[in-house]
Amino acid sequence: MYNITISEEIKNACPIFKGAAVYAEVTNTAFCEGLWEEINAFTKELISTTQPEDIKLHPAIAATREVYKRCGKDPSRYRPSAEALRRRLIRGIDLYQIDTLVDLINLVSLRSGYSIGGFDADKIQGSNLELGVGRAEEPFEGIGRGVLNIEGLPVYRDAIGGIGTPTSDNERTKMDLDTKHILAIVNGYSGQEGLREAAGMIQELLKKYASSDGGEIIYFE
Repeated sequence: MYNITISEEIKNACPIFKGAAVYAEVTNTAFCEGLWEEINAFTKELISTTQPEDIKLHPAIAATREVYKRCGKDPSRYRPSAEALRRRLIRGIDLYQIDTLVDLINLVSLRSGYSIGGFDADKIQGSNLELGVGRAEEPFEGIGRGVLNIEGLPVYRDAIGGIGTPTSDNERTKMDLDTKHILAIVNGYSGQEGLREAAGMIQELLKKYASSDGGEIIYFE
């Protein structure tokens, strides 16, 4: 299991930070009809109840944006993924379909407002992860984004380097159809409230759609 720690930089920027990680054995698939029925239902609900200006006011999204500012990043240029996903749907652009594990994590991010890191656990190097702040010119290849400037972004690092930020995860540890073990990290920059529910939602969706027993949850701070 993983030992996840928080750097002093993050503790200073966000004293109330709480985290939860779900580790589970999984079977991934290219597409899951039941999951997409849930995604489409949420999309209709979001569009009917939310205005664009409401998105950044969601507590989890607002808290993540504030941490970006405190760490030196402009959240309007480098949007947290939960915010970016909601904005995409509000603009009438369909959510991209990748595979069941990625789509599942995106649904939890959309519902909860948390920017959630979803990793192929077998690609993570070592058993220790630390949440720190990106440095100038620190190498990081965002999924589908090429080289990403992570200076000032919160970033999880394994023994080799950065694997995930709230804006984008790294190509090196991304999930794919061969993924057998998932590590999903929920970042509670808004504190404890809602964290347990989001982690539980990941477990329930894994049970329903990824041939999993839901795995186990690790809480850290």
